[in-house]
Amino acid sequence: MKFIIVTGTPAAGKTSVMIHTIRHLLQEGVQVAACKIDCLETSDDKRYQHLGIPVAVGLSDYICPDHFYVANLEEVFDWAKGHGTGVLVLETAGLCHRCAPAVEGCLSICMIDNLSGIDTPKKVGPILTTADIIVITKGDIVSQAEREVFRKKIEMVNPEAEILEVNGLTGQGSLRLKKEIELAPVLNKIEGQELRYSMPAAVCSYCNGETMIGSSYQMGNVKKIDFGRKVEINNR
Repeated sequence: MKFIIVTGTPAAGKTSVMIHTIRHLLQEGVQVAACKIDCLETSDDKRYQHLGIPVAVGLSDYICPDHFYVANLEEVFDWAKGHGTGVLVLETAGLCHRCAPAVEGCLSICMIDNLSGIDTPKKVGPILTTADIIVITKGDIVSQAEREVFRKKIEMVNPEAEILEVNGLTGQGSLRLKKEIELAPVLNKIEGQELRYSMPAAVCSYCNGETMIGSSYQMGNVKKIDFGRKVEINNR
């Protein structure tokens, strides 16, 4: 089974792009299953169900979606195998820009849109720097010059990735993404596979339900601001 991990910035069009791409796979007779991991609520499972494929949903609720995601990978893998799946698409929420869902042996796709800001590629972190394929969306809304600059910014932080441009509304470019998925490696099991980058640190008093503000209420993995850091100010 090919395990495809889809992540990216919020509202980049992850579900829309993958629906177009999955349609191409289904036309080739590929058995596809989809799992959506989100935080509090999602309706994307209904959109995937319209394709007539098996769909699962995981809501992390009070837990970091990245930690929830990695704790459930084995169960999701087994669920998809039980449906005779050839390609498993796991779409996960990338909300903190420090998420690190990429797994060795799985094709990692990061989606980012042209409207997210020119400096976004260097702010996003592991979801972009460890991705095999980076899909840029909403290119029809900006100028050619803006698209080229944005693409160059991505190449600077991940020069090894394949960069594609896909329109989530029309599906233009999704056939190329489908072909890249067809070249993805086959994975026999997810157990024992290694994350490409460590997860965001957790386990502090607020993780365990603390709501009071103040150092005396804080324990565990706590990081404080370094106020000695110099920040250059341009007064021009």
